[in-house]
Amino acid sequence: MCGRYRLSRRKQLLEEQFTTDPWADDWEPRYNIAPTQPVPVIRQDPKQPVRRLSLVRWGLIPPWAKDTSGAAGMINARSETAATKPAFRDALRLRRCLIPADGFYEWQRTGKAKQPFCFEVQDGQLFAFAGLWDRWRDPSGNTLETCSILTTTPNDLTAPIHDRMPVILDPDGYDLWLDPGMRDVSVASELLKPYDARQMCCYPVSIRINHVANDDTACSAPVDLYQAQTHLFS
Repeated sequence: MCGRYRLSRRKQLLEEQFTTDPWADDWEPRYNIAPTQPVPVIRQDPKQPVRRLSLVRWGLIPPWAKDTSGAAGMINARSETAATKPAFRDALRLRRCLIPADGFYEWQRTGKAKQPFCFEVQDGQLFAFAGLWDRWRDPSGNTLETCSILTTTPNDLTAPIHDRMPVILDPDGYDLWLDPGMRDVSVASELLKPYDARQMCCYPVSIRINHVANDDTACSAPVDLYQAQTHLFS
């Protein structure tokens, strides 16, 4: 799964990297993004070939949900079954998005303790998760847009830490993934593969990342694994 991630670039870099229209909202660097928080997503305008940035809430709520209580459990969607799950199948066909990031976290269990690790592409460059989004209306008619990150089997780098990893899209696949006219689920699913482990790196980070209130550069700073594990068991 992917339960925390980092997006430490400002909006100007997001606009440049993903070739989007200017974004009205601002974005402060984040180092510990958690479920149900607002996150940037990139979608293509259905009427013209223009990419747009916007904020949606992380944790997909399908249109038929009675309330928002299940959102925290819908932060991820398994790529192998998304096409058949009622909560995700329409979104996979009709409402795909990019979710920009420059790092994500997973935890390795050692006995009763869990050590967090940060995973990056290259030397911390921007990348995009394969995302799905949807729109939910409450009984009063208020609209809430939400998203989910697709996951897949782990590559050689992530496998020792976790049995799942988020789908990181190759930039060559962005146009196809975002194309609102491309509704062939089998074609879209071909993009949902484990990312090349040779293009990634990982390192242990402080258990500060465990607490949502902590959101600064120290959350993703490398730590000495021996010292970190000594702290975990002390």
